[in-house]
This record gives sequence, C-alpha cells and structure tokens, in this order.
Amino acid sequence: MAVQDPPAPRWPVASLGPATIGWLSVLVALAAASLALPTRFEPASPLVVLVVLGAFVLAESANMHVEFRRQSVVVSASELVFVIALVEVGPTWTALTRAVAVGGVCAVQRYSPAKSLTNTALAVVEVAVAVAVLRLFPVGDVTEPATWLAHLVAIVVATIVGGGLIRLAIIATQGYTGPELWWSVLLPAATVTPMAVLSGLSVLLVVEVSLWGVVLVLPLLGGLALMYRRFAAVTREGRELEAVYAFARQVEQTSPDADGARRLVKAIRELLNAERVALWLPPYLDEPPRLIVDSDDAATSWYEGPGDSEDPLRRRVLTPGSTAPFLFAPGRVGPEEAAALALRGAQEVLGAPVTTAAGEPGYLEVCDRRSDVVSFSEGDRSALDSMLTHVNAAIRQQQLLTQIRYDADHDRLTGLPNRQRLAAEIDQLLRADPVGARAGLVLTALDNHTEIVDTLGHAAADELLLVTAGLLREHAPPDAMVARMEGEQFAVLLPGLSQVAAERAARRLREATSTRARVAGLDLEVTLTVGVAAAPAHGTDSGTLMQRADVALLAAASESGGVASYHQVLDQQSLRRLQLGTELEQAMAGGQISVVFQPIIDARTSDIVSVETLVRWAHPRFGAIPPDDFIHLAEQIGRIGPLTDHVLDLALARCRRWLDQDIALSVAVNLSARCLSEPDLVERVQRALRRHGVPGELLILELTEGSVVDDSVRSSTVLADLHALGLRLSMDDFGTGYSSLSQLRQLPIDEVKIDKSFVLGMSTSQGESFIARSIIELAHNLGLRVVAEGVEDELTRKLLTEMGCDKLQGFLLSRPLPDDKLEKWLLARTGVRSAAPGAQHRRLFVRV
Repeated sequence: MAVQDPPAPRWPVASLGPATIGWLSVLVALAAASLALPTRFEPASPLVVLVVLGAFVLAESANMHVEFRRQSVVVSASELVFVIALVEVGPTWTALTRAVAVGGVCAVQRYSPAKSLTNTALAVVEVAVAVAVLRLFPVGDVTEPATWLAHLVAIVVATIVGGGLIRLAIIATQGYTGPELWWSVLLPAATVTPMAVLSGLSVLLVVEVSLWGVVLVLPLLGGLALMYRRFAAVTREGRELEAVYAFARQVEQTSPDADGARRLVKAIRELLNAERVALWLPPYLDEPPRLIVDSDDAATSWYEGPGDSEDPLRRRVLTPGSTAPFLFAPGRVGPEEAAALALRGAQEVLGAPVTTAAGEPGYLEVCDRRSDVVSFSEGDRSALDSMLTHVNAAIRQQQLLTQIRYDADHDRLTGLPNRQRLAAEIDQLLRADPVGARAGLVLTALDNHTEIVDTLGHAAADELLLVTAGLLREHAPPDAMVARMEGEQFAVLLPGLSQVAAERAARRLREATSTRARVAGLDLEVTLTVGVAAAPAHGTDSGTLMQRADVALLAAASESGGVASYHQVLDQQSLRRLQLGTELEQAMAGGQISVVFQPIIDARTSDIVSVETLVRWAHPRFGAIPPDDFIHLAEQIGRIGPLTDHVLDLALARCRRWLDQDIALSVAVNLSARCLSEPDLVERVQRALRRHGVPGELLILELTEGSVVDDSVRSSTVLADLHALGLRLSMDDFGTGYSSLSQLRQLPIDEVKIDKSFVLGMSTSQGESFIARSIIELAHNLGLRVVAEGVEDELTRKLLTEMGCDKLQGFLLSRPLPDDKLEKWLLARTGVRSAAPGAQHRRLFVRV
C-alpha cells in the first residue's frame, strides 16, 4: 500500500508534516529490518531476482486508489509476488527488490520525495513484519499446508500493519475521517490479500512440479488480473454511486437559503475530493449575483474566475444548448483556456451549467483533486452530471423561497417594496442608531387615480401607476427606498435627512414628477399630493412614522402647494376628518347638509335668470364646516356621488316649487371632477329631472376648468350625453386653469364663468379689466355666454355691462341665501314680468 501527500495539520495534536512522516517511516523501516531481517543475503539466482523485481514493478503499477481527502491509499495485488519472493529469494532479497520496485514506481508516477520515502519504507516494514510472523510458525517445504498457512497469516498481518501505519499518518497530518478509514485496511486484507497469497502459492506448487506449469499458470494469472481490475472498477463505481446517493440525501436535508447553498457547495467538494468548488448564481429578483466558494484555503476572496462573464472556461461551459459538464485538463484545452487554468492556479477543472429561475444559467466549477496522484476522470464527470440534477433542484427550491419572500415584500404591479417591507426597513434603520438616526418619510398620492379608474378602467390606471413608480425611482435620491403602499399611494424613505431637508427633498420630488404621460392613447397629467414626516421628531418606529406621514398627506390635499409636513395640530384635524367622514351620510339624511342660493341676473335687463346652488354643512359640534373640507373629504371616501345627488335633489325641488308658482328660474349645481368619471352620472341626473318634473333647460351644471379639459373627460361621451338631456353646461372659475378657448370649441359648453379673482380687481386694475374684456370677446366669438362672478360694486357692474358680459353674480346683488331668506329677498327686491314670447312661465327681475 502507498500514501499521498497529506495537507497541513487540521487538529491541534496533528503537528507532523509530510517530510517528517517520511523520515520517521524510514527510521521505523530500518529498525524493523535490523530486528527481523537476516543480516546476509540468501543464495538466489540472479535471473530469479530480476524476475521477482520485474513482477513487483508490474504489481505495484497495477493498483487501485482509495482517496481520503488529500490522501490516496493505493491497494495493489503485490501480495501475489510477495509470497513467491519470500519462498524463492528469501526475506532480504524480498525486502530489497520490493523497496526498489516501490521506489521506482513512485518516481515514474511523480510522487513527492516525502511520499516516495514513506511508501518505500512501508514496503520494507511489511516484509519485516511478515518475516517476524513466519518465525512463529513451523515453515517447511512449499508443498506442506503448514507452510501455506504460515505465509498466508504472515502476509495478511503485514498488510494490516502497513495499512494501519498509513492510516496513522493520515490521522497525524489531516485528522480522523471516520470508521471507513480502518475498514479500508481490513476489507482488502480479508479479501484481496488472501486471494493474492493463495494464487502465489498455487504458482509455486505448479512450478515445483514442472517449469512448464508456467504455461498453465500465466492464463490463470491473467484471468485473476482481469478479475482484480473488475473488482477495482466495481468497487469504485459502487463507492461513487453510494456517494451520489449520499449527496442526494444531503441535498434533501439542506435548507433552502444562503447557508444551504454554502453547504451544497461544500458537499460537492467533499464528494469529488476537490481542492476548491465555486458556484456562481446570476442576479434574481432583488438579489445581486452570488459567488459561493468552498476551499481548504480560507483566503478565497481573490477567486473571481466563475463570476467573470468573459472567463474562457465559463464561456465554454455556458454555451447555449450545453447541459453536460466539461473537463478542462492539460492536453484537452486551448491556449486561452490553459491561461484561465493558470490564473486559477489549477491543473484541471470540471465546469457545469446550473439551471436557475433567473432566465440565465449559473456556473459550477470544481478545481483539482486534493490528491496529486488521482486526477479527474470521465467517471468524475459523469458523477458531477448525476449530481447536477440534485443541484438544479436545490437551487430552484432556494429561488422559489426567494420568490415567495420577494412576493411577500413587494408590490406585484410595480415591483416596488410594499408597506411591510418599508416598515421593516424603517425599523432596521432606526434601531441601528436609536439616538442619532435620522430619516424622512415622504408619502405621496396620485391625484387623479380614482377618476381614471372610473373613466378608463383599471388597466389604464395601472399603466399610470407604473409611470408614476418609474418617475419616483428616477428622481428619488440614490440611497432612498421607493415603495408602493396601496392604491394610488407611494412612499419614499430618505435615510439620514432632517425634517427640513426631507421637506425640501419632498418638494423637489413633487416638482420633478409633475408631468404629462401618454396612457391609453391619452395625455394624462401626473400630479402628486405629498405628506412628510421625519424621525426622530415625528416618531421612532415605523408605525408611528407612517401614520403621521399619512396625516400630513391628508393635510396636503388642502394645501395650495400640494405638500404638507406633520405637526401635532394635524392629529386633531385628522380625528375631525375621520368623524366627519363617518357622519356624512347621517348628516345628509338628518338635514345638517343643506343648500343656499345666490341669484344671477341678466346684465342688460336685470332679469333673474338663475340661482347657483351652494352646499353647506352645519355640524352640531364643529359648527359650519367649510365646503371645500367636506367636499374633498367626500371625494376621498368615495361619497361624492351621494353628496352631489343630495344637492341636486334640493336644487330641483326648489326649481319645481317655482314652476308651481308659474315662475321659470334655472338652478345651477356644481359638479366635481370626480363626478364626471362616474359611469352612471348621466342616468342619475336624468332620473332626478324626471323625479322632480323639471325640464332639462332649467338645470345648469357647473364644471371646473381642470375637469373639462382633462383628456379622459374630453375623450368620453359624458359631456355630450349630459348636454343631450337639454341642460346647459357651464365652465366655472374660467381663467385659473390650463385651458384655452380654442379647446372649448371641441366641447358642448354653453357658457363660461369668469373667475372672481379677475372681477374683484377690475375697478382698480386695468390689467384685470383687460383680461375680463378679452375673455368676454373671445367667448362671444365662439358663441358662448359669459357670467361674471364676484361683482361687489356698481363700477364693476357698469364696466362688465359695457364690455357685453351676459350675466352677473356677486354680493352687490345678494349673498348666498337659504331657502326661506331667498323667498323674502325675492318678495322685497324683485318684480314679475310676463312670460317671454314663446315661453310658458313668468320671469323675475330685480327692481332698481
């Protein structure tokens, strides 16, 4: 038996190096030889000595390697020659010829000096042990059974002693590897060695009868050699198959995480007894590329070959369509691949593609056997191919877990982290430095999301959400985390920013993302409402910080700039809004939400042509609630439709009472932008007209400028369908938005209302007068009537009348009045005209 170079000691007690083991083996061999072997050579024919030497060389050359980590134990059938040599040339010549044969074979096979010394010394020790055992038995002629038994026992004992010494050397240099280390001594000694000894004795008996017996013996020995080689092959295949099964069981028990991948790589290295194994996995979801290396050498940070997409070995293995492992070894590679091997410091490499869920294959690389005698073979390549099935399954299982975790932490539509992931990130950030950690949390809401859902459907709304997510990613700071909360809300976590810095960043972010986007074939406006909270000023945990950012977001909806930061007063306002939201339906049913009316007159005749219906809420606890507050609240909680229906019913009921008095007086009702996106709006208005028996021409619906010129509204038929009911459509607050009169030509608008901001300053500002005059002239050119609201003095009334304004509304005529006070005002300030030609009902006019 022989042993390969051991590695550096792994146990604290294993402090002997390979060279030390080699020289100790020589000393042991010399001591054993001096004690057991004769001091003189026995008489022997030189020809017989040469034949024995040649036989030893052949026997030592035909061997079977059994690996233990860096060690490779060699099992041979040299015992057949051993017994013949002891009988024919005596102990001394046996020791000498065996030592020369072992040393020569080690030199030819390029064993290291230490290993050659060790193996040669062990050959001498085994002869000395056999001779010592033979002295315990009566040895006679070779034809005597007692001689057979003596030689059998002697050589088996010598084999066990030699193998035991090799295993002790392995333990001394590498550590104890388990019971299989000793079984590898006992099993060959109990099977191969007795067969070899008995075969040698048989040869001796045949030759003893006649030298011609050699002719009969040689085929027998050839058959035995073939049987031995087959035994070695079956043993090796069985060991490899058992190792693959063991690997499969180990993979099944491996946890599907990063530690599991490292254990998987380590298991491959142990199974193939390799110096180093590397596994490169491509990026997957939010995981970066991974390079996992397992090696005896702890310093593996330099090893980047498998992670280089231009590496020649990896490029060849990952050739499209390639699924089997490649063996790169001297004589089988080109210059470029040889350079890659040299860069790795490897003699040979097994490379294999690994199937992943990332759409790109991974790369597995196995470098060099630990043994410097045994190299990778086709059997090892086949074993790796068998293991790949289990490796691929394990990697896919790990990536499936990654997918599950990713899905749990990310929004499915945008791929952004979700609320849960954001909360974990906030808590981790704040826990890292409980005292000094600073962070800003920006919570945003897409302003027109609900209208787009109602008008264009969820697919278009999702498309706009993707555009918004992309804008936030693009314009957020590099170290920020952009997350999607729910619905139309997104969040941006800004690590390290103070409250003031977070507010500035929030305003920049809102400005940068305010744009128009092409969605569903339409140009839609992207605008965000933004709430800001900062740690530690507003909270030191994710729950508190997100709740206060949400409070700030609600406050930002009523801010002109669309951005608000949290402060304590907002908590009370938020509670108030929550209470109002829960009481809205009850307030409508209980009469708390009512309407007031403001008259509108003809500028030339002073006839009262209509009244604008304005909603009011008299809350028993909070008093008068500003209309903007609860209208916006109704939009947010999805109750703007019922609120609009409630106001429409009150306005049409008042109109019906005037009709019953034979008075024709139109009522104007405001519609919010969100109402226009409700699919059943036209049907609801039609039902209300029928319910109250009011003709359509007595109803005016006032629409905000922004809602009328929105692409989604213009592309729908809602305005045309409303106009088809016979009612009139008025654009309210004209001049404050982004529309132009040329856009109005494409819409069924009957009139425009000049915003009061232009009217109030007309008496003192020529600029405001010029704007009002321009609007009136251009509107008339388009066939539209013009209403001026905010008329508060006679000079403004006179100027507007001279400009040709059609209708006037303002405090000069009357403030908004509840129903009972409007009746008194009408009695006190108006007179009755007879019906106009072709009309059925009388008209009211303001008495001067």
